[in-house]
Amino acid sequence: MTDAAQESARNTPRRDWAWTRTDSPIGPLLLAATERGLVQVVFHADERTTRRALARLKGIFGTAPRAEIPHLAVAVAELTAYFSGELTAFTVPLDWSLTSGFHARVLHTLDAGVPYGSVVGYQDLADRVGEPGAARAVGAAMGANPLPVVVPCHRVVASDGGIGGFGGGLEAKRVLLALEGVLPAPLF
Repeated sequence: MTDAAQESARNTPRRDWAWTRTDSPIGPLLLAATERGLVQVVFHADERTTRRALARLKGIFGTAPRAEIPHLAVAVAELTAYFSGELTAFTVPLDWSLTSGFHARVLHTLDAGVPYGSVVGYQDLADRVGEPGAARAVGAAMGANPLPVVVPCHRVVASDGGIGGFGGGLEAKRVLLALEGVLPAPLF
């Protein structure tokens, strides 16, 4: 999350939120939602990462988490279907409050314009948001994506044919791209 997004979130009124952890082929994911929608997906959600993420979210939203928010059940069900190859487009509502400015523009463009089974280059995505000199800034926006997998930053690749970076790790990116048929499935 960018400093501007953190400041914006801190200045918002207290909001109800909830969280859960779910297993996936790319490791445990922490999901957090507000009444607006899914607000964050965190990779590698072991105990330490979970504690840190929950403390940050409590600070942002100004309250302890509730036991449940309905968007969480939808997000878990959709991620389960996605990872089993049965879902190609997420419908869970999204709460975009943890991103702002250029990063938000890039992520909205990515979410709306790069469907399942396709990829886009960092430079092409910069062009799509009207910032042709901002390919590196697009990379920074991907790294700050609060909703990875659901907002598919794994579909952004290097123009030289490489897969580029990924906050969840390159192996996770390979798994996601193979799941979507962009890369061949690993042999082992």
